[in-house]
Amino acid sequence: MKNFGALMTAVCMAGAMSLTSVALAQAPAALQSGEIMLGTVEVTATVTKIDHATREVTLKNEDGEEFSFVASDEVKNLAQVQKGDVLTVAYAEALAYDVRKGGQAADAGTVVAGGSAEPGQKPAGVVARQTMVTVLITAIDPTVPSVTFKGPGGNTRTIKVRHPEKLQGVSVGDTVDLTYTEALGIKVEKAPVK
Repeated sequence: MKNFGALMTAVCMAGAMSLTSVALAQAPAALQSGEIMLGTVEVTATVTKIDHATREVTLKNEDGEEFSFVASDEVKNLAQVQKGDVLTVAYAEALAYDVRKGGQAADAGTVVAGGSAEPGQKPAGVVARQTMVTVLITAIDPTVPSVTFKGPGGNTRTIKVRHPEKLQGVSVGDTVDLTYTEALGIKVEKAPVK
């Protein structure tokens, strides 16, 4: 897959745009809003053995540890993978929020999108999932500082607030639209020339 990064970005953006249009149509302007990058991880490993007949692949990670697995039939283009090729797995997750006056908790909605390499190319794929839910603020403790939310199913959760100044103007009874996005991308690249 020649432009793996662009495909991963496009999948995330498509999910974000579809949920953003729904959120904008449902509610008035936000009191506080923001985005939090929860984390990103990238891991690489080198193919040390591959048996195309049994689909068994052995990888060696950057710490020198080897592990083997059998690639399922869902792994397309396995025939293109050779000893020495480099496998890269990238995972990212983020959270966006909008605080609104009044309202009520609303059920979650999820959008999933993905893509894979064209026939004949090295295996690659990306999948992204975005979930949006509206929760109700049931308590605010400025001494911690923390906020307690009640979800649409009646479940509650208390979280610490990293930036207490963001609680300015926020009250018990306000709702928060939460959008959680995660993406996973995998690509195999040709062995480096020595």
